[in-house]
Amino acid sequence: MAIIHSIASSLFVPPLLIPPAALFSLAQITLIDTSQSILFETDIMKLLQFSIIVCVLFLSQAKAFPQFNLKAANGFSKRSIVIPADCPHSRMHKQTKRQTAFDPVQQHISTTGQHAFVPPNFAAGDQRGPCPGLNALANHGYIPHSGIVDVATVTNAVENVYNMGTDLGGFLAIYSAVVDGNAFALSPSFSIGGPVVGSQILVGTGLISPATGLSGSHNNQEADTSPTRGDLYVAGNDYLLQVPQFQEYYNALPENTPAPDQYQALFPFRSARFNQSVATNPNFFFPPFAGVLVSPAGYAFPARMMANHSAQYPDGYLDKETFKSFFAISGASGSFTYKPGYERIPDNWYKRPAAEPYTSPAYIADVLDFGAQNPRLLSVGGNTGTPNSFTGIDISALTKGVFDSATLAEGDNLACFVYQNIQASAPGFLTSLYTDVTKAVQPLFQSIDSLLAGLSCPQLNGIDNSQYSRLPGYSKAKGV
Repeated sequence: MAIIHSIASSLFVPPLLIPPAALFSLAQITLIDTSQSILFETDIMKLLQFSIIVCVLFLSQAKAFPQFNLKAANGFSKRSIVIPADCPHSRMHKQTKRQTAFDPVQQHISTTGQHAFVPPNFAAGDQRGPCPGLNALANHGYIPHSGIVDVATVTNAVENVYNMGTDLGGFLAIYSAVVDGNAFALSPSFSIGGPVVGSQILVGTGLISPATGLSGSHNNQEADTSPTRGDLYVAGNDYLLQVPQFQEYYNALPENTPAPDQYQALFPFRSARFNQSVATNPNFFFPPFAGVLVSPAGYAFPARMMANHSAQYPDGYLDKETFKSFFAISGASGSFTYKPGYERIPDNWYKRPAAEPYTSPAYIADVLDFGAQNPRLLSVGGNTGTPNSFTGIDISALTKGVFDSATLAEGDNLACFVYQNIQASAPGFLTSLYTDVTKAVQPLFQSIDSLLAGLSCPQLNGIDNSQYSRLPGYSKAKGV
């Protein structure tokens, strides 16, 4: 989903260590081994070190966004963090198939009454964008039909409809509001589509021009290698579905298969799309945040949060008709028709169990899973102006010797690098949006400071962006 797409295509976060005092005691966290196997303490800590950090950012928003209702966050320490059965760590142990209890009452999502499908009225200014999940929420009235949404509303909606964890949903929403929306609005908000001229939410004091929205988030959230959207400088846009790519995705999705196994089956397609971008896009660019962390969402979110659940498939099953519905596709395979903005939640659709939200740790485990199978998916770099010219970035030179590629995955290094990189880079690429960039980024920076407070981080004193100079994809759209 961009916010999610990305966030929005297009989210997607490294080995970290959160000391108990920084957020909550690890003793308060219930770790569920979904494979019902025994996880050694060292394996649990490795997974937590790598993945739990994003929830800190969400929980720290009371200071950054005082208007944001943190009701859901206040109880997060009482929730369970689910370690997926397909996590690389859990694979080291014997796996036993988990059976999740199916609750048709609790898991059913309404598509009638106030939540009946209503197509967008583009003539009236409704916005739809690169994230099919958000488009569907707007079409069913779970977020404003206009497609302009505030942080609290969208965080609640993705939790209530898709059972996305508030840690993951909240982080993506806040980032979207600051980077692609208006951090100065009374209720920090963003467009799930493009700029909205005249909106009281997105245009006002502090903004030089209308916020770009998720459709204009290239290299900030959306990145190349999307499963269904084209690379911006090849297709001409990065928010409209490309039917040939959807056909490949459709073909890669196995039928009559539980959703976790469907996700695993998508690995060859994921690798092929990365290779295709390298082979066809002279301006291919894969940055640390939008590329390495966010772009995998387009492969993970559908299987994890669009799959229909039933007594037969308690872990979910993304059947082909449900898949088509969420992506605004009609017709038979081989002759698909795409109607932009008409994404819809199917009737008789049942979400993930309430006890098993798709959290940041679960998402990061999915990202790492594919990365372990193909390390290139975790690379930072891009093409140098011609196809098949992918060049990796020297992390030591980029960070002026503070970090290096050889030790980036050790301890807290990757988290320290990714988040301090945002702090170092954001003021530059946000100058075209805000008159007072320092004030605009303050909520995001406060969140990152809180997130990094408990980590053992070497101090990053700046980013040598000249390292990106040979990558035209960065020059065309600076981002993170």
